Amino acid sequence: MTFTIAFNYGGRAELVDAVQRILDGGVKRVTERTIARHLYDPEMPDPDLVIRTSGEYRISNFLLWELAYSELVFSDALWPDFGRENLYEAIKEYQDRDRRFGGVGSTGEM
Repeated sequence: MTFTIAFNYGGRAELVDAVQRILDGGVKRVTERTIARHLYDPEMPDPDLVIRTSGEYRISNFLLWELAYSELVFSDALWPDFGRENLYEAIKEYQDRDRRFGGVGSTGEM
């Protein structure tokens, strides 16, 4: 399991910096893998679950590239008050989801 907390981070800045490094490296053909390799922490796996605290329903410029297939859980608890029970509830909600990674469900319905 990888647990990541980001401080003073911006997803847009990360993408701009990645593109600049790609250009500086003289890459001729850009793929998703090229971009992923130039992100701030290319070894960090894409998150399966992102828990957003404080009752906000937005990602706030967070991991814009990496969140493509992540599950988002929103909690009304403020971060300093987010405790074991909140974490349990978020994980339970995540476990109850049918992850499709951008595809359709097994019945072919969306």
